Amino acid sequence: MTDETLAPTAPTSPLVALPGGVPGEGIDAPVAAHYGSFNTEQRTLESGEGFVDLSHHDVLRISGKDRLTLLHNLTTQHLTDLQPKQWTGMLLLSPNGHVEHAFYGYDDGEALLVQTEPGQGAALADFLVKMRFWSEVEVEVVTSSLALTWRPSSATGEPYSGYEFVPRDQLLSYAEAAGPACGLWAFEALRIARGEPRLGLDTDHRTIPNEAGWIGPAVHLDKGCYRGQETVARVHTLGRPPRRLTLLHLDGSENLLPAHGAELRNGEKVVGFVGTSARHHELGPIALAMVKRNVSLDIELDAGGLPATQEVLVDPEVGLHVRPKLR
Repeated sequence: MTDETLAPTAPTSPLVALPGGVPGEGIDAPVAAHYGSFNTEQRTLESGEGFVDLSHHDVLRISGKDRLTLLHNLTTQHLTDLQPKQWTGMLLLSPNGHVEHAFYGYDDGEALLVQTEPGQGAALADFLVKMRFWSEVEVEVVTSSLALTWRPSSATGEPYSGYEFVPRDQLLSYAEAAGPACGLWAFEALRIARGEPRLGLDTDHRTIPNEAGWIGPAVHLDKGCYRGQETVARVHTLGRPPRRLTLLHLDGSENLLPAHGAELRNGEKVVGFVGTSARHHELGPIALAMVKRNVSLDIELDAGGLPATQEVLVDPEVGLHVRPKLR
């Protein structure tokens, strides 16, 4: 579940040292993968208890009176009417509509606080600084002082709910109040089951928002021009995105998960790639994959050597996210 092109910039979390804590790997190394039993931790989170340490994600603080106007003009999201403490998602696209940055957060009335994938904060900040021109906007990477967490007890069902920003020097006291601590493996299994992609792990350099289910949660279709909008609008209007994010149900007869980036095959033909994978406490081994649009959903595929069946996550005609079936 790692991308070798990225590296974590956050310090190792003090919560890794909690009883049973086992460090993660790759870009997720600064936080705990689990605290003894990722299956038990999944059940804890699904019951509405506990929290997850996501303090390895980069955090930015964007301040200044023109902050929302600037980001409204640059990103895929409608931000000029954003209400205080209302979480939202936003993307920055290339001129051809490919997703370059994905970030999520809220405005507290003084600044917009956003989180993005580990190792991507500096590049995002550099881009925003270059694009502000005469706007009154300041951009700071505040990962060293502000940490990201997630609690199911604070999730409301709205997109990106449950996330919280916590002063990094208060993580231990936060854990005492919000516990029990649940590791990243449990969080990832539930995230994958919900069909929520991570940029750079479940996507590649060619991904457009319509393929990944970002239309709606992170892309507002009724706003002014932004870079890459033409591609998003054309694909949405005409339908049929080139690929679709798909939930794979993997063969569980072997204690294996496919490697990140493994080829997804239909016979001898490569039809996509595997993103993140995990062991879900009810569904068994699952993964997210980017699959060519014309691959039938009822076809069993080969995911890095493992048989895999498909479950739709993104409507192949219009690119809207479809909630996976509850079990």
